[in-house]
Amino acid sequence: MPVEDLLNNWEKKSAEHQKNYQQYLKKANKNKVLKALPDLHEEAFEKINCLDCANCCKNYSPRFKMPDIKRISKVLGMKETAFIDQYLQMDNEGDYVVKSTPCPFLGADNFCSIYEDRPSDCSRFPYTDEDVLLKRPLITIKNSSFCPAVYYVLENLMVVAK
Repeated sequence: MPVEDLLNNWEKKSAEHQKNYQQYLKKANKNKVLKALPDLHEEAFEKINCLDCANCCKNYSPRFKMPDIKRISKVLGMKETAFIDQYLQMDNEGDYVVKSTPCPFLGADNFCSIYEDRPSDCSRFPYTDEDVLLKRPLITIKNSSFCPAVYYVLENLMVVAK
């Protein structure tokens, strides 16, 4: 299927395929998936520009771990406690996340003002090149509902890594 057709109306198709993704991830051959992921990840990002979307930054928050907080607060010239007070809150899992969405570091142009120093969750997102895709299937399925790259990788994985 041409990529334009695959990505056309992807949000609707992803919503329709959630159960398929769940079943696939439960039974997937780990070795086949891990072998296919690097190429599919690269292919997805050759076709999808995160700056066109930024849904992740607009709707969800990464976890800010202490190394992230130390690094970012230093870059911003803030004390760690002031950074936490101004931008973060503790979620119900005990992780620091942004207080509001969209992310306060996301610009109107979808560029991140702390991109070079962003949290590790941000730099790893959408996890389409690592085993998190299989190890945390609920996160993968949720991510497929708002990230076209996850949708693209899952749709292609179900074909190439049966």
